[in-house]
Amino acid sequence: MKDNTIKINYNDKEITIIPTAHVSTESIKLVKETIDEIKPDSICIELDEARYKNITNPQKWKDTNIIDVIKEKKVTLLIANLILSAYQANIAKKLNTKPGGEMMQGIKSAEELGANLVLADRNIQTTFLRIWRGMTFIEKCKLIFSFAFAKDEDVSEEDLEKLIERSNLENVVADMTGEYPQIAQALLHERDQYLSYKIKNAPGEKIVAILGAAHSIGVEKEIFKDQDIDQLDKIPEKSSFSKVVPWIIPIIIVGLVIFGFTKNLDTGFSQIKSWFLYNSILAGIFTAVTLAHPLSILTAFVAAPFTSLNPFLACGWFAGLVEASIRKPTVDDVNRIPEDIFSIKGILSNKFLKVLLIIVFANLGSSIGTILAGTDIIKSIVR
Repeated sequence: MKDNTIKINYNDKEITIIPTAHVSTESIKLVKETIDEIKPDSICIELDEARYKNITNPQKWKDTNIIDVIKEKKVTLLIANLILSAYQANIAKKLNTKPGGEMMQGIKSAEELGANLVLADRNIQTTFLRIWRGMTFIEKCKLIFSFAFAKDEDVSEEDLEKLIERSNLENVVADMTGEYPQIAQALLHERDQYLSYKIKNAPGEKIVAILGAAHSIGVEKEIFKDQDIDQLDKIPEKSSFSKVVPWIIPIIIVGLVIFGFTKNLDTGFSQIKSWFLYNSILAGIFTAVTLAHPLSILTAFVAAPFTSLNPFLACGWFAGLVEASIRKPTVDDVNRIPEDIFSIKGILSNKFLKVLLIIVFANLGSSIGTILAGTDIIKSIVR
């Protein structure tokens, strides 16, 4: 086992950073041995309050209520969390370990030593929102495409050990910054700043910080800089443009229909018919493709023409709520998410994931229907 720990003297503090791979058994051993040797006053771990509760109480995840998630409009955040968690869980399974094992070791060691446990990471939802709202439309499409066609590659313990070597880490960070600058900024560089602030302000003179290897280099540099923690914790406001854009299509559609009626009644009624048919039929078809319950399909069919005119609503939410109410996800469905999420067959057989799929597909069908209906309405005006 190679010792990649980083030693830093900051003011009167002796800080030891342990770069880890979140699914590595070797990282768990290194964490335990380092802490036993140093006997620190504080142990900092790369977790926020929510992830700390999840990792220390894994049963809590089984109580996730998909209906509450939909009502609170957190479907996108949930999907992002599921993909990242499932990816880690799959690698951990191949290596016969558990994701976050090194963090659990840090928690255990803190309890045994009576050391301060510092949750040093930023809230995960804040990070996701800072990423998403900072990305352009093209960057979002590129990210979704990369997730959809990601290859499931075998990773060995030796691969992970090589990855956390400094020279390799620098290349990985540089590659990510070049390909996904906004993601790298919020996911990596901002969190380096946040982690650094928490670590250097931890109580005591001897500090051990357990970090994912990708953060170790950045944190080493950031320790000696000043950080604006309040600014890093802010969720960026939506731009004025992004607030206005969702209303543009509804306003245009309503304006065209009104103009159609001024030409003659037949044109106006024909436009309304097109709007309802395209939205309803396509939302219904896309929902049916997911093998949704007939009532869920009917809900998407009925809701689509109305929700398409209101940026605060989405027909997928209604279809998903109906599906979750009729075919309630079970604890077993939640447990199988890491295995099921990366295959169509698995998603369709998993009632929890199927609800999310229905939401996405119903909204997609409605969006396509809106485009086709809008095109048809414009054609009816210029004929």
